[in-house]
Amino acid sequence: MAEEKEEYSASNIQVLEGLEAVRKRPAMYIGDISAKGLHHLVYEVVDNSIDEALAGYAQHIDVTINVDNSITVVDDGRGIPVDMHEKEHKSALEVVLTVLHAGGKFDKGSYKVSGGLHGVGVSCVNALSTYLRAEVHRNGKTYVQEYSCGKPTTELRVAGVSDHTGTCITFKPDATIFTVTEYDYDTLAKRLRDLAYLNAGITLHLTDMRDLDEDGNPRKETFHSDTGLREFVEYIDSSKESLINDVIHLCTERQGIPVEVAMTYNTTFNENVYSYVNNINTIEGGTHLTGFRRGLTSTLKKYAEDNNLLKNAKVEVSSDDFREGLTAVVSVKVMEPQFEGQTKTKLGNSEVIGAVQTAVADALGAYLEENPREAKTIVEKVVLAAQARHAAINARKNVLRKSPLSGGGLPGKLADCSSRTAEDCELFIVEGDSAGGTAKQGRDRSFQAILPLRGKILNVEKAMEHRIFDNEEITNLFRALRVTIGTEDDPKAANLSKLAYHKIIIMTDADVDGAHIATLLMTFFFRRMRPVIEQGYLYLATPPLYKCKRGKNEEYCWTDQQVQQFIMRNGERTTVQRYKGLGEMSAQELRDTTMSPEHRMLKQVNISDAAEADRIFSMLMGEDVGPRRDFIESNANYANIDA
Repeated sequence: MAEEKEEYSASNIQVLEGLEAVRKRPAMYIGDISAKGLHHLVYEVVDNSIDEALAGYAQHIDVTINVDNSITVVDDGRGIPVDMHEKEHKSALEVVLTVLHAGGKFDKGSYKVSGGLHGVGVSCVNALSTYLRAEVHRNGKTYVQEYSCGKPTTELRVAGVSDHTGTCITFKPDATIFTVTEYDYDTLAKRLRDLAYLNAGITLHLTDMRDLDEDGNPRKETFHSDTGLREFVEYIDSSKESLINDVIHLCTERQGIPVEVAMTYNTTFNENVYSYVNNINTIEGGTHLTGFRRGLTSTLKKYAEDNNLLKNAKVEVSSDDFREGLTAVVSVKVMEPQFEGQTKTKLGNSEVIGAVQTAVADALGAYLEENPREAKTIVEKVVLAAQARHAAINARKNVLRKSPLSGGGLPGKLADCSSRTAEDCELFIVEGDSAGGTAKQGRDRSFQAILPLRGKILNVEKAMEHRIFDNEEITNLFRALRVTIGTEDDPKAANLSKLAYHKIIIMTDADVDGAHIATLLMTFFFRRMRPVIEQGYLYLATPPLYKCKRGKNEEYCWTDQQVQQFIMRNGERTTVQRYKGLGEMSAQELRDTTMSPEHRMLKQVNISDAAEADRIFSMLMGEDVGPRRDFIESNANYANIDA
């Protein structure tokens, strides 16, 4: 009997109408359905309010996290239009909330520039919410309409009179779609803080009705900046030692493109430049970043040559040397931005290069001429960077001669796994030989490798390039990972094409020293191999703090609360063993609690905000003690610190 084949015809083609496509494939529209996508819903509504502010019609934006984890966003803009839309035969409000690619930002007369997802955003929020209420104050009246899962559940109605204008959107994300439904205050605060810096003069308020003090007052914070990016750079560099006391700040328009740049130099050895287009963080850079770098390099080089300041360099100065110790924020507003790159956050508009380059060149050139002392200090830093780069190249060559940093020459302490498929392999970076020995006995040799480290590794936050290659523990890390470090042009570059493990797990003792070592390692990866974090390869192991036992009942506990719960269930005669270090655990205990994929809890290290991460790493690992003390004191309640 012949095999019966299914017919593929027009009846097999599924057409998703309205916002059904968003509900069926939400990640295509908001990135993912975890915490990142959940918070992105808020950003989209706020971006609409920011657009009103950019157009000159709004000054205040209030964001409230309600008790039920719904969100309310209020602005004092013009209010979304409510008159009948001629083509759609429904109110403009309903069109904006139910039709993809609908909104004022497609009409060049309404908004010069706009952020968000270009008209997709607020309708996506509606589609992915079980409840949305739109309240519009306009024309002396208050209009209200409610929705569920993208569809209106009420008609647009007049709810009263109003003596002001603006829009109030309240929405409750759909718990059947999102894997996380609880909003994080700090995540929202970081975004609103950035928006305040990026849009000087606008005031944003954040209120958390879930977190009340003893008097019943909710947690709240206000974000406002009078000087914009100047304050942003000062905030990012607050934990670094300044090389010059000034922040070079320009806010102008070139070729019809608003350009704002703020920059300064510090005594570190890292470049930290953050770029934005229409308030969108372009993490992959793009043409505006290219224009900034060209303007910076050409202007500084010309000034140095004209004033004969490079005569003592004795080595060739490269463009990278001009950016060592630089902190800058570049923000442009583009009418029709063209994005490219894997995450669609790389600006592609070619006309932006010249606009930013000339703006930076003019402003920086004027600053250097007017401030010769600071100009000389910057150039001296550039010369030192060039000399250090050449020293690092030589140090790298010496290390390569002794034992290559990729391919062969694996460190003797590495207990490698048998698998050669990087996607399946794990490397545990373990504190000390004792814990390393236990980990080697407890591992699964087929896919788990162990690298013990002796003591605390070099703090790369404060180390010059050549010192990094002179450090044995760090070179062991490079070699174990099979990562090639540096080229003739860029000794800082890390090539991950031969990375041997796609899970790199930091496993340290659950005490203060262990936390310090873990922080040193995270600093190392953030500064020297950031793609490891960006690609999701770095993790923290979470060994238990206690082992509770009463008779035959036995349980591992990670918190004091879990210990108390065990005692309540089993009685006061419970034996509680406190693990001071991994070496105190048997190989079986370490495997069962911390290493076995079936039972362990891993924390993935990620970077949701590169500027904030840079500030925190500088604070924790830099020279300035004051900010570090303040951070520890304000976060001590959340830390497990040994007495």
